[in-house]
Amino acid sequence: MAEATEKIVKPFLKELPEIRPGDIIRVHQRMKEIVQKDKKSKPEEKERLQVFEGMVIARKHGRGINATITVRRIIDGVGVERIFPLHLPTIEKIEVVSHSKVRRAKLYYLRERAGKKAKLKKKESAEKTEK
Repeated sequence: MAEATEKIVKPFLKELPEIRPGDIIRVHQRMKEIVQKDKKSKPEEKERLQVFEGMVIARKHGRGINATITVRRIIDGVGVERIFPLHLPTIEKIEVVSHSKVRRAKLYYLRERAGKKAKLKKKESAEKTEK
């Protein structure tokens, strides 16, 4: 049974970078807009790329087709969270901007924090310059 579902699901899985809680990522999502210039003209479909940058506070449902991430961002002093299914066809790409050092799988405690208290320490990269 598992082999049959794997054959069906495999073409829909995308190659993704390693995304973990605490990472700051940029999600590029293709959005369709319906634009009507005036009442007599026909509505047109317009596509644009929407970029949402924020911190991953949760990753759920494993690594399969149902995997999701919750991305949090502060816009004009208001916290905005979006839940993205990782293998959604409208997602063009996901860029990892930086990694943070965290010791939890879910960072929901960041919802209550504001300003400097909501900042996490940056993770040291393994690539150091040699002398």
